[in-house]
Amino acid sequence: MKYTELGKTGLSVSRLGYGAMRLPMTKDGPDGLVDREKAIHLLHRAFDLGINYFDTARGYCNEDSQRAVGEALEDRRDKVVISTKNPCFGKNEKEWWINLENSLKRLRTDYLDIYNFHGISWKIYKENIERRIGAWMRKAYDQGLVRHICCSMHDRNDALVKMVDTGMFESITLQYNLIDRSLEKGMAHAREKGVGIVVMGPVGGGRLAEPSEVMQDVAGGSVRIPELALRFVLSNPNVNVALSGMSTIEQLEENVKIADAGDTLPEDYMAEIKRRLVDLRKMADLYCTGCGYCLPCPQDVNIPRIFQLLNQGRIYGIWESARQAYADLGEAAWETGEKATKCIECGLCEPKCPQHIMIRDQLKDAHAILSEN
Repeated sequence: MKYTELGKTGLSVSRLGYGAMRLPMTKDGPDGLVDREKAIHLLHRAFDLGINYFDTARGYCNEDSQRAVGEALEDRRDKVVISTKNPCFGKNEKEWWINLENSLKRLRTDYLDIYNFHGISWKIYKENIERRIGAWMRKAYDQGLVRHICCSMHDRNDALVKMVDTGMFESITLQYNLIDRSLEKGMAHAREKGVGIVVMGPVGGGRLAEPSEVMQDVAGGSVRIPELALRFVLSNPNVNVALSGMSTIEQLEENVKIADAGDTLPEDYMAEIKRRLVDLRKMADLYCTGCGYCLPCPQDVNIPRIFQLLNQGRIYGIWESARQAYADLGEAAWETGEKATKCIECGLCEPKCPQHIMIRDQLKDAHAILSEN
């Protein structure tokens, strides 16, 4: 396993990290728990193969992921880097501390190597972290409960740059993959400032594992897309760790082999991959650039997300997960906003669109396509 220093933290971390969001479960649904026999074997095998960065969060696996990670790694604690997250952004300081204390208890540790503000945006930073929650985090740091103050984020490139420039975060966990390269400039800025970058979703949350003639053509037919996706992320010099949510021994051992085989791709091959991706991105931008100027919608229709999912299928040929994500809109906590059927055709969005998209008509088309079985 190859290792690198995580920004200026001084931590030596494996290039491949273990994302403990998809540990094997005893059953589907909200009553399922982590299958201890399978999960602990997986986590032990990951450690034996050289992975030392393990990432979890309170809500993962029906709030059972932290417990499983703690049970598996308790006797290896001084040899691993544990990352978890606090999703509390309200005004109740007691709630924030209870969440931290519960994480320590579940993970069977006296301290957290990496403690993240969970899934923040620049707005959340300005309205919550800067005003009050940052002070609670610093207090936990001063008490030795947290060794490195970090965050995971879901926002645009300009927000990433501003988060880096606050000087608060020692590493930032973010989305980056073959078909979502929007944060590359901010990632380069982070490296210049000594801020570590941890990538979640290097295989697009499983999207890039789906059959796609378009993406196979991008790869040139010689490399499997999931392998290309992981190697693509690891070949970016601004990435320290690529997290993978591995739920089987086969997935684990395959990803370790990919990471061990080398994190660089031939320069001419990489240039050709990027050229093809740029061409696809230009096609996507003809439809919708995801700027969000059309929002807010009075009916809470998530217009940019709907068009993003439509582009995922129409441009990249990745339809299965696009249709599932559309079905989840308004139904699942991770897909906010409403489907196109909630549109009342008020037209308030269209004058604000810099692409001059006929949004109302496009929403009808998107619903018809994304609702197909």
